Amino acid sequence: MVLSGRLSASFTLATPIPPFFHSPLRTLVPVHRAARIGQSSVIQISSITHNAGSFRCFSGLNPQLKTTIDKVINSHKVVVFMKGNKEFPLCGFSNTVVQILKSLNVPFETINILENEALRQALKEYSAWPTFPQLYIDGEFFGGCDITVEAFKNGELQEALEKAICS
Repeated sequence: MVLSGRLSASFTLATPIPPFFHSPLRTLVPVHRAARIGQSSVIQISSITHNAGSFRCFSGLNPQLKTTIDKVINSHKVVVFMKGNKEFPLCGFSNTVVQILKSLNVPFETINILENEALRQALKEYSAWPTFPQLYIDGEFFGGCDITVEAFKNGELQEALEKAICS
């Protein structure tokens, strides 16, 4: 089935769209990965319109989102883009980063990426890091959960935070 409409990026659908389908991002894969999937149900799409309704595809980082992300990251010394917030993390990895930062008594801001799918997808491209949480220190991407844990254990995180807070 070929769908009709307009899409700014080329994607391949790994499985057919069921009538109850709500989120195209869960089944869309980049075209260059389609050959590796090896399923007969893989189809090329150039739209996001289906007889069950229209779907919006967030195709990543645009200039407006980049400016917004830049402003957020540069307006706070320490920012975590995560699932949930520092009072109520919604995944274990996010909670781990929050607990590390709290243990260091560092002031930090959190942004819940689950509230904005466009932001969530754009951040993956912005940082060149596909997962969350994403920790930014002094305007630069520091890492995800594993990198933050390792840096905490060897003292690099404390050093980076001290440098950022004192600057």
